[in-house]
Amino acid sequence: MLLTDITMAEFEAGLKKTRSVILPYGSTEEHGRHLPLSTDTLQAMEVSAKLAQQRPVFVAPPIHYGVCRSTSRHPGTVSITTATLKGLTRDIVVSLRDQGLRNFILLTGHAGGTHFSALVDAGEELLQRFADIRIAAVTEYQLAAEEGRGIVETPGDSHAGEIETSRMLHSHPHLVKGRGEREFPKFPKGILVRDKRRFWPGGVWGDPAAASADKGAQIEALVVSALGRLLETLENWNEEQE
Repeated sequence: MLLTDITMAEFEAGLKKTRSVILPYGSTEEHGRHLPLSTDTLQAMEVSAKLAQQRPVFVAPPIHYGVCRSTSRHPGTVSITTATLKGLTRDIVVSLRDQGLRNFILLTGHAGGTHFSALVDAGEELLQRFADIRIAAVTEYQLAAEEGRGIVETPGDSHAGEIETSRMLHSHPHLVKGRGEREFPKFPKGILVRDKRRFWPGGVWGDPAAASADKGAQIEALVVSALGRLLETLENWNEEQE
């Protein structure tokens, strides 16, 4: 049940079937010269919507902005602060709880470490504030990398590489503009740099040339399945019994 598409009557009816909701997070961020700036958001929404077709679960409208550090100097990247991301998360979860929801999956298509840590921090604060909610936080890309490890050919593949290009070729082929070149960033160890693009000019972390729509379809199906298992675990989670 996509909150963007249902009426208030359908929302009320949905509460009789589930008290769970997925909050998809993405970014407006460069993904090489071949993938759209909305890649992270599109992937998180795609798997959320697919799972909602298989079982009762609400899917909130996506947050299209994330905390982007390594790509901050690349054209098109629009970043927000961790404080903004945490505040948005807290406000949205509180409002959804007021509407009767109790199980929350913070699903982020953007895999930045600082971005994900902000989501975890917000989730921890909410758990302390409300004793009647359950929260999971997961990086959608991490699910793809783990579940698709038998499919992906590029060691260390990550941002805009084989995995993401394959998935976009499957789900949004009309948005893929050719193929990016194989690349890995060369940031200096331990040193913080201002001009990050100097050490990562093309904005690709992996090998887009190894991508295919068939790989993308397989990886997406695996991610949807993993997300379903996580949701089931969360809905049945009883911390006192663990």
